[in-house]
Amino acid sequence: MAKQLARTQVFHGTLIHTVSSTELVILTDTVIIVNPTGIIQGIHPSTPAATISQLLVQHHGLNPPTYRLTILGPTEFLIPGFIDTHTHAPQWAQRGTGRGIPLLQWLEEITFPHEARLDDPHYARRLYSVCVRGGLQQGVTTACYYGSRHAEASVILAETCLAQGQRALIGKCNMNRHAPDWYCDSSTVESITDTETFIRKVRDLDPGHELVTPVITPRFAISCDEELLHELGQLAARHPDLPIQTHFNESRGEVEFTRTLFPNDTSETELYERLGLLNDRSILAHAIYPSDAEIDRMAQLNCGIAHCPIPNVTMDVFMVAPVREYLRRDIKIGLGTDCGGGYSSSMLEVMKAAFVVSTAGSTMTQGRDEPLTLTEGFYMATLGGARVCGLEGKVGNFRVGKEFDALLVRTKTGVMAPVEESDDVRTLFEKFLMTGDDRNIMQVFVKGRRVHVL
Repeated sequence: MAKQLARTQVFHGTLIHTVSSTELVILTDTVIIVNPTGIIQGIHPSTPAATISQLLVQHHGLNPPTYRLTILGPTEFLIPGFIDTHTHAPQWAQRGTGRGIPLLQWLEEITFPHEARLDDPHYARRLYSVCVRGGLQQGVTTACYYGSRHAEASVILAETCLAQGQRALIGKCNMNRHAPDWYCDSSTVESITDTETFIRKVRDLDPGHELVTPVITPRFAISCDEELLHELGQLAARHPDLPIQTHFNESRGEVEFTRTLFPNDTSETELYERLGLLNDRSILAHAIYPSDAEIDRMAQLNCGIAHCPIPNVTMDVFMVAPVREYLRRDIKIGLGTDCGGGYSSSMLEVMKAAFVVSTAGSTMTQGRDEPLTLTEGFYMATLGGARVCGLEGKVGNFRVGKEFDALLVRTKTGVMAPVEESDDVRTLFEKFLMTGDDRNIMQVFVKGRRVHVL
């Protein structure tokens, strides 16, 4: 569980966040107050630095010994932490390999052998330690992880996130067919029993889900027979507070194969809903090829979508998800790195890829689907991702009562575009999103606790 801080933290400077997919808010000369439990206690825009002490005493009863004050420089700002809505912790070491081959071949030849190594708990601890640390270094304050099929290793991932302070949704991956014998749950009973054990142990580690939440995780319909999917649906019904995640409409080959396995269902939407796995807790990774009827149903059920632009265009074909349509209908949508299908674990790189792919989508639809704006990309990486993960009441932007998950960004460093005298704050922000990297992320906070310092 998150540790309580010794005293209140106070920051003064520029805050940048979104309140919707179309509204970017820039607050300058702003005081933000974070209490020792990591909750935002106050936000006061347009506050001259000389009046900070008076404001803190009058409005919050805070005297200098009871708080720590950080004054941001003119080329620094605070933004909400990035939320990676879809990533595979076991694939951290295989990033960058397997370009240009079809999804199902990539799984068989590269991914399953890598994931099978997580049967060794010593390897799991070593790999997950660098994976979580790497995410925090790049400003990922919340990650929605797929684990391997191993319950013990998935618990180790939860322990690692708690130890390093990363907020996480974690699933033990369920799969009992269409994978090698050496990387398959031996039966439905084993798969469900291991999942129940995993859920119980993670709840014991963090009973209030302050940082870590178990996720029910059928890998996808191809790797789970109907009995297993049905039992996972029953498990989801018994645990109505837990999210559900799966790969969904990820490639044409996957869609066609699924149709042959479940011929009585007209779509993946119908399949998952019938088996109790499609609702407002569902996180659907990719969602590239849904029909209009499926999009309608996802909207009606308030499902969440994890858009992963990098792997979608670096497998064997260039695939463009209907992101503009999702935004148009206010369907919950966030961004995912899809490590290691995605070669980069940087949410900054994912945002840039999302812009590029959306431009291709605009070309393909002859301008009907407009390219993403800067605000929309940033929204999906922060507040949009929080909505997908069911965390919008806790994190995603700066609001009194929310938890302080934030990045302190310094723009006048690294190799990003130089800061010039004529640059206003919005220009600095755009330069960071489009040319910055982790060298510009000076400090990372999760629930008020500083979990990374450059």
